Amino acid sequence: MFVYDRVMSIAKKIILGVTGSIAAHKAVDLASLLTKAQCEVRVVMTAEAQRFITALPFKTLTRNPVVTNLYDEDEGWKPTHIDLADSADLLVIAPATANVIGKLANGLADDALACMALALNPKAKIVIAPAMNGKMWLHPATQLNVRTLKERGAVFIGPDEGLLSCGYEGVGRLWPVDQIAAQALGLLG
Repeated sequence: MFVYDRVMSIAKKIILGVTGSIAAHKAVDLASLLTKAQCEVRVVMTAEAQRFITALPFKTLTRNPVVTNLYDEDEGWKPTHIDLADSADLLVIAPATANVIGKLANGLADDALACMALALNPKAKIVIAPAMNGKMWLHPATQLNVRTLKERGAVFIGPDEGLLSCGYEGVGRLWPVDQIAAQALGLLG
């Protein structure tokens, strides 16, 4: 709890990107932990994430609107994804699929999360917590994308090993959310 107490005094803004993985439901607990740590949490969900979980639990727990579409707009003149990108102290993508990791590594921007990540405030840090089939994680293309993002300063947490939703045993599980939260909050402190 020490990390949480340290962050409470600095009230940082965290963007939580949620992508299309069965582990998307665990991101609700992550949003809750980050909110309890007195961070302002704004959630950006991909269309694929919405196939696993709705925006409502995130909206309720963070007390903020959830961006689910590139064209979701708050009041004001600035596009929402740009406004979020400008004001973020930290971007946490959990779970992060191979698809989203590939988009970020190659500068593709076809949804709100990818556009926001490309426009991110240069002082903001990025934490990526992968969750996918082990063969997808270990594929040379995914590993190249991970190396590219690490070279650009992204911090990877996981993936963990264990029983995967696809029935395989091995690497690919989302890292425990309390450890993702602690790592993210530690980067802010």
